[in-house]
Amino acid sequence: MDLAAATADDFRKEIGTTFTVRGGERPLPFVLAEVTEGIAARGAPRTPFSIVFRGPVEPVLAQQILTLDHPGLGELAIFVVPLGVNAQGTRYQAVFA
Repeated sequence: MDLAAATADDFRKEIGTTFTVRGGERPLPFVLAEVTEGIAARGAPRTPFSIVFRGPVEPVLAQQILTLDHPGLGELAIFVVPLGVNAQGTRYQAVFA
């Protein structure tokens, strides 16, 4: 998938599916939990949107570019920011403008 051309709809159909984070000590499962669209600016190439993943409680990863593998979308390099930890896991957000 070309992330420069990706839209919220590309990710919305994958809500609830698992992306595998590669490159750390061990692969980590990230479940796509939310897709939220913003308001398009006049002349913008796309409507901005954000996606939120739910990962395991531990380890909590720092904000960084992660390589995520998905069966339908392939390998994606996405900059994610941790939002916080609760009993269900750690939430991470990526924003596409």
